[in-house]
Amino acid sequence: MKCPSCGHTEDKVIDSRPSSDGASIRRRRECLKCQKRFTTYENIETLPLIVIKKDLSRETFDRNKILNSIIRACDKRQVTLSQMDAVVTEIENALQNTLQNEITSERIGEMVMEKLKELDEVAYIRFASVYRQFKDIGAFMAELQKLLSEK
Repeated sequence: MKCPSCGHTEDKVIDSRPSSDGASIRRRRECLKCQKRFTTYENIETLPLIVIKKDLSRETFDRNKILNSIIRACDKRQVTLSQMDAVVTEIENALQNTLQNEITSERIGEMVMEKLKELDEVAYIRFASVYRQFKDIGAFMAELQKLLSEK
């Protein structure tokens, strides 16, 4: 690791511990030349995810888009932000574990609906009504009937 003060490349690790979110390791280092201390973070390298949209355009995966959709679906429901964030993290981890670097927006939408169905049924119906673009009350009722028959 290169010292930010003098540029020397040799140092010693004084302290190592997981970061507060557990996703990285925080290392406290001391330069062997100038004795200045600095902190580094070690993260797992992940593959960039590309989302293939309905119109076949591609964009990089953005967890905030999923989180914002879930927040809208859970508006005025008894679902905490930490629960919503946990859902997004589960989805993101599942996508990373597929080892595919391209995923369709349809698959992401289905994953969100699966998680919302477990979390809050009203939020699930709200999300499904936008995601599946219900054209009339019949399509909406069909989804409700499907949900009721699964119970």
